[in-house]
Amino acid sequence: MTSRYYIYRKKGGIEMQPQQDVRVTVRVDKELKENAETLFSRLGMNMSVAFNVFLRKAVDEQAIPFKIGPPSTGSSVYYDPDMITNAFQNMVAEEIASRKENGYPIARFDAEKGKAFLEYPDGSKEYIEDDKEE
Repeated sequence: MTSRYYIYRKKGGIEMQPQQDVRVTVRVDKELKENAETLFSRLGMNMSVAFNVFLRKAVDEQAIPFKIGPPSTGSSVYYDPDMITNAFQNMVAEEIASRKENGYPIARFDAEKGKAFLEYPDGSKEYIEDDKEE
């Protein structure tokens, strides 16, 4: 069996260490995966090599190694922070409505009293008492 080594850049030279692979599982959209595999194949690498290149570059730079912003092509959807906030608020409102419709209480917080409470579908509230002894 042939051993594989990673070559690391360090101050004063380079260092070689035996490769110790671990398996990483990532979920991605099927079309995105197929498009990425096509691109990486044209570049002479597979998905695993491309992922390792990304991780090494990120670790070397201690940052995401590229600018994150609106896509340069029409192949992706860009969500600005307001769109994400609105989508989140809508999902929370839908979940609260669903829970009320199904008779479940909703956890809430009363800022004036500084206490959490359960709000039941009939509008009644049950404040949660702090079990800590003061």
